[in-house]
Amino acid sequence: MNGQKNENRLGEAVRFAVSGGVCFLIEFAALVLLRDRTGLDTLIAVPAAFLISVIVNYLMCVRWVFPAAGEQRNAARLGFLVTSVMGLLLNEGLMLLFRKIFGEDGILLTVGGLSLAQYMVNKVLATLIVMVWNYFTKRWILYKK
Repeated sequence: MNGQKNENRLGEAVRFAVSGGVCFLIEFAALVLLRDRTGLDTLIAVPAAFLISVIVNYLMCVRWVFPAAGEQRNAARLGFLVTSVMGLLLNEGLMLLFRKIFGEDGILLTVGGLSLAQYMVNKVLATLIVMVWNYFTKRWILYKK
């Protein structure tokens, strides 16, 4: 039984990583579009992009990542929302911190007309930290009795 539980947890972690990757790509693309195409400040574009990805993340989590969680109670949905808002605040705080430490407008690399700007690296770092937060808090919320 313990082996089955560990196997289920591994599958869950893999599904979480895949859905997180998809959501990261959606969020990253939205951030680049909002910042570079519309000229929004990074600290305004980040929460807008985050909101888009958190909606997709919620749908993927309750339908695919944590299917054993079953029908969600309103309290679980609220908990998911609260942890997402906390993740947004953590994300925004990290982006501000990284802006102050590393800057954000420097171009680190250009290949074939595509540029890698410092704000993009900052976003990847913030995402890695928030990803850990999201996994543990959302798992706790969805399986809490």
